[in-house]
Amino acid sequence: MTLEILYQDEHLVAVNKPAGLLVHRTHLAKDEEDAVVQRLRDQTGKWVFPVHRLDRGTSGVLVMAFTPEVARRLATQFSESTTKKIYHCLVRGYCDDAGVIDYPLAKLNEQKGRSRFKIEGTEREAVTSFVRLKQFQLPVPVSRYDSMRLSWLEVSPKQGRKHQIRRHFKHHLTPLVGDSCYGCRHINKVAKDIWVDDFRLMLHASSLDFTHPITNQPITLTADFSDRIVNILSKLEYYRT
Repeated sequence: MTLEILYQDEHLVAVNKPAGLLVHRTHLAKDEEDAVVQRLRDQTGKWVFPVHRLDRGTSGVLVMAFTPEVARRLATQFSESTTKKIYHCLVRGYCDDAGVIDYPLAKLNEQKGRSRFKIEGTEREAVTSFVRLKQFQLPVPVSRYDSMRLSWLEVSPKQGRKHQIRRHFKHHLTPLVGDSCYGCRHINKVAKDIWVDDFRLMLHASSLDFTHPITNQPITLTADFSDRIVNILSKLEYYRT
């Protein structure tokens, strides 16, 4: 399956990464042949080098470089928080109209065993702002509640800590729908029963602004929602409050 290319020149290529696809093979998934890096290498006929990451379950804008030097230059923009990233996500409960989650996060390292991620090192600054776009109330019981309340958010993480958005909204007590690691199992079970084949981690990297590392021109990339997200949002419209 070919990837949707959002931008390409001799230095960079950007795609709309589908949910469920790894960015590259890891030591925990080394037997998997399918990943963005491999698909893009076959699709473009060039070696590609990751610049930043999206979680396996997350869809949206993902940039790769055609040389290690371009990858290094662009990765510096991410590490220095000079890029602008906008995500959309669906969370449990009703959120404020707008807010900022300022909560330091420690580094996560992947590991084998029951606990997939191990917290290591000291906490580092992590700030995520959000705006509530819509809220919904479904007449479906969840755990001890008579209905299921959800919020559709536009989110902008200042940094790019591992799982920053997912960890921040867990801390905010409004975890993401479909998040098997930090989410609410009661919400996820009900949502999976309702949405069946469309059920997924409801997190999408919608847009990315950065400076081209070679031409110094501003670049803005946007990625459309997947059909699964569109289907879920269209069903939720009946329960908008």
